[in-house]
Amino acid sequence: MEEKLTLTKEWDKTFPQSDKVNHRKVTFHNRYGITLAADLYEPKEAAGKLAAIAVCGPFGAVKEQASGLYAQTMAERGFLTIAFDPSFTGESGGTPRYMASPDINTEDFQAAVDFLSVQENVDPERIGIIGICGWGGMALNTAALDTRIKATVASTMYDMTRVNAKGYFDSEDSEEARYEKKKALNAQRIQDYKNGSYALGGGVVDPLPEDAPFFVKDYYDYYKTSRGYHARSLNSNGGWNVTGCMSFMNQPILQYSNEIRSAVLIMHGAKAHSCYFSEDAYANMIKNNPYTDNKELLIIPGAVHTDLYDRTDIIPFDKMTELFKKYLQ
Repeated sequence: MEEKLTLTKEWDKTFPQSDKVNHRKVTFHNRYGITLAADLYEPKEAAGKLAAIAVCGPFGAVKEQASGLYAQTMAERGFLTIAFDPSFTGESGGTPRYMASPDINTEDFQAAVDFLSVQENVDPERIGIIGICGWGGMALNTAALDTRIKATVASTMYDMTRVNAKGYFDSEDSEEARYEKKKALNAQRIQDYKNGSYALGGGVVDPLPEDAPFFVKDYYDYYKTSRGYHARSLNSNGGWNVTGCMSFMNQPILQYSNEIRSAVLIMHGAKAHSCYFSEDAYANMIKNNPYTDNKELLIIPGAVHTDLYDRTDIIPFDKMTELFKKYLQ
């Protein structure tokens, strides 16, 4: 039985509502029994069975931010789309709150495909997914697992298992560094157990220190200002639980990405601190993979990480539309 969720009725997105699409809230459940909340967008005047796309991300964001913007824009271009909140976050169900899981969050994407596959106005043979930031890595993991997905876009992606296990730019890639991190996390587990609650790790730092690295300023500019702030967004507020991403440390999610047969577009800003995630993920995906004709890495000159969250003049929607029209035909 699906958990009863309380869903906001008013338009509370960080982007304006389009008059070219119909919008409504929907819910669906994953195979762990967690009920997920989503915004469904469909083109006005749409007829017959449509191609559909599920969108999620960034990591620590909600569907009212970047994923909703992507979903609404792709609906304007003729697709039925949903932007959903992952388990334990936003308006979706699941307790405790603010936990992440490479398994459950990949399952969230698969559950979205389940939901889309049974809609009367969707062709179940024409389903794609878009993952942004940390959900770009989840999207690739899902594409490696779910043969129903015909095309995938990973935008400004993070490999969350790599960054948790090795640190940024692999600067903590040693047994010693991992041991110290695990030691601290396990000490936190005992503290949480004693307290009967989970300590939050803190979202994007605020106030912003003058000597903050550029990528921290980049996140601040999105999550902590009127540009992208949202009351339900983890990154805009208290962040994930300190132990929320613990299992990412020894569960690499891109192990079998070179077995993805379906179409994949990985796109990233050339000036993003995170660009190496996409470059390496693409290289790994095409290594010894006989299905490379439908794989592409698109590096966008001059763009930084969060430009691909909401800069509609920079996000290559035409390119994405071309991909989905070709492979969801």
